Amino acid sequence: MISKRLHDAINAQINAELWSAYLYLAMSMDAEQKGYKGVANWFFVQYREEQDHARIFMNYLNSREAKVELQPIAAVPSTWESVEAMFRQTLEHEKVVTDLINKLVAIAREDQDFASINRLVWFVDEQIEEEESAREMISALEAVECNKYGMYMLDKELASRAYTISTPLATTE
Repeated sequence: MISKRLHDAINAQINAELWSAYLYLAMSMDAEQKGYKGVANWFFVQYREEQDHARIFMNYLNSREAKVELQPIAAVPSTWESVEAMFRQTLEHEKVVTDLINKLVAIAREDQDFASINRLVWFVDEQIEEEESAREMISALEAVECNKYGMYMLDKELASRAYTISTPLATTE
């Protein structure tokens, strides 16, 4: 049985994951409106991944006979001054999510809830990838700076990013 404290924290995490999805959808739409179709694609894939993360948490609560309690999603920004600003906010946001995941692990450890710890390890690893990906994009953008051709080529490369269903969902759907 999952503790009430962890149950509540996972429900809050579901909301945070859905807010993240909404943020990345807004970034995708802003990038597309500005003519960066590849950047828009990158953020749209990110949007879908965040939805997956929420679903993984929902599936986990259901598997533990704990009720999923969806909460309202707070508003997100709708425009950014540049693509680099989008990725800088992405990195800062992913650091916040990493902290939230670490707090879930801490609660599970205090509860000696080994099943939850096992599920959360996937998210710990995923957050390392999320932060690294954002840092790599910032580095790439810094490399092209004001070079319009470089930005064009980077945008074309980002258009090839494909959505891949998150591993914990691949076995259930």
